[in-house]
Amino acid sequence: MIRVVIADDHGVVRDGLAGVIAAQPDLDVVAAVENGAQAVESCRSSAPDVVLMDLEMPVLDGIEATRIIREEWPETAVLVLTSFSDVRRITAALNVGAAGYLLKDSSADDVVRGIRAAAAGGAPLDPHAARLLLEAKDAPDPLAGISPREREVFALLLDGLPNKVIAQRLGISEKTVKT
Repeated sequence: MIRVVIADDHGVVRDGLAGVIAAQPDLDVVAAVENGAQAVESCRSSAPDVVLMDLEMPVLDGIEATRIIREEWPETAVLVLTSFSDVRRITAALNVGAAGYLLKDSSADDVVRGIRAAAAGGAPLDPHAARLLLEAKDAPDPLAGISPREREVFALLLDGLPNKVIAQRLGISEKTVKT
């Protein structure tokens, strides 16, 4: 029996997934929770084989919950099921240890197959998400040709620091930062 925790902040989605999963003879829903913190707690109390994880949830989002679950219970597979199909979220989820990434427009059969695959050590990946990852891999590096110092300046700009503070931190002139 594959023990499953469902983590999604939408009650109708949780209930629908629970019904689909409970109808399978080899799957058992051990918890259905509404946020990432509850998903982590459910892992402590029910030792699931798979956590079906949404990404955008209150209290603790799915990325951080996945990171915690994979660190504390490496034998538990986390299968992301979300409506977001951007490369940043896909790579963030996979980088923290998600076993796979499915989109909410997947069929019920695809979700069930994904749960079984994740429990068996597989890596179920939505075809659209896979295509986005492959396209991103082949995309040119937007920072190619940028010096290490320019990267430092960009990083500090992304942190929201003004030019004057960046200049002071790096020991360069404010004009150099602007350039």
